[in-house]
Amino acid sequence: MNFITDHILKNPPVLLGLIAMIGLIVQRKPFAEIVKGTVTAAFGMVILTAGVNMLVGTIAPINTAVQTQLGVEVAEGLSDVTFTAEYGGTVGLAMFLGLIIHLLIARFTPVKTIFLTGHMLWWFPFVLVAGGVEAGLRGTPLIILSAVLSAVYWSFMPWIMRKYVWDATGDDSFLIGHPTVVLSLISGFVAKMIGNKEKSTEDLKIPESLSFFREISITGGLVMFIMNLVVGFIAPVLVPEGGNLVMFSIEAALNFGAGLLIMLYGVRLLINQIIPAFQGIAEKVVPGAKPAFDVPILFNYRPNAVIIGFIAAMITSTILVVLVNSFNLFGILIVPLVITSFFECGGAAVIGEGQGGLRGAIVGTMVASIAMVALVGFSAVMFSTTIQNWILIFGGNDLSLWGMVGKWIGSLFGGF
Repeated sequence: MNFITDHILKNPPVLLGLIAMIGLIVQRKPFAEIVKGTVTAAFGMVILTAGVNMLVGTIAPINTAVQTQLGVEVAEGLSDVTFTAEYGGTVGLAMFLGLIIHLLIARFTPVKTIFLTGHMLWWFPFVLVAGGVEAGLRGTPLIILSAVLSAVYWSFMPWIMRKYVWDATGDDSFLIGHPTVVLSLISGFVAKMIGNKEKSTEDLKIPESLSFFREISITGGLVMFIMNLVVGFIAPVLVPEGGNLVMFSIEAALNFGAGLLIMLYGVRLLINQIIPAFQGIAEKVVPGAKPAFDVPILFNYRPNAVIIGFIAAMITSTILVVLVNSFNLFGILIVPLVITSFFECGGAAVIGEGQGGLRGAIVGTMVASIAMVALVGFSAVMFSTTIQNWILIFGGNDLSLWGMVGKWIGSLFGGF
């Protein structure tokens, strides 16, 4: 079981390569096609992951610099490493049991979701176990609660968001399996109320001399260049000793733009291979099932919306972070949510665009980013003895929400 958990379920390229292989075998494809499809699907996931890692590697120093400037320190026992050291086995068991329940839900209920975002198969039981620990649960009750809630999330949340995803992509062959759901639902709802589908982010009229802004890699790089300049000016620790702020910002911008290009190429490669192969499994094992993929899959459909949403989320959430810290609303320091602003709010912007065009993408994402700050604040306070510093960086999304749900439900059984 440890081998399956550590080397397959937590290894997205291997997991998706195996899924592609099984799907092609079930369809009785020729041997050469099976090998090509299997390896290409794995390549697609490796490329996508490499792109995402480049993006996170560019964003992470900004978080670290702001934390250092604010005097926020990662205390022992409040990070993912220290928590996993003590509860990693519990998380692994909850993940394994949760996956069995998830597949049973897909097989025997009308909710036909198969969650394929490998790292989120780990992170949801991780935050749910942390929530259960905060509620006083230990042992078997903690494993069962975390497993059941993980399975419910993996099955139902992508399904709930499906129509928004299909409206944004024009493609009903897949779902989104990522903690952007609550923010995307908020964005989509607001966008539908106040947006205008006829004015799309992808139809922005840009002068010929500025046509390069249509390239998401260039636009994203410019945004990161400006962001690094601003943060570096406020928090000089961003730049390594002896470095130059302008050159550091240029390098970060180039890495971010290249990361976007690599990620989007991986997305296209993965979709082209895994969707047809997955249909073979769905036909035989879970008829009518839809695969739920990581949120970067959305970025390929409305790239302008991603950058616009990122900017809207960063501006809105940073203003709110300054305000809540000034008034000490949560009793702890909140740091700007750069990673969540890009990935989760980028997805929310695509959903908002699908419901309300340019206006929907902007306003929907701004409202979602307000919820993002509230979620990270409340959840960070709740995780006061487990993963507080981890959630301050990666929260403000479904992970925060479900962690709080886990603690609330766990508190009902805290005596066991």
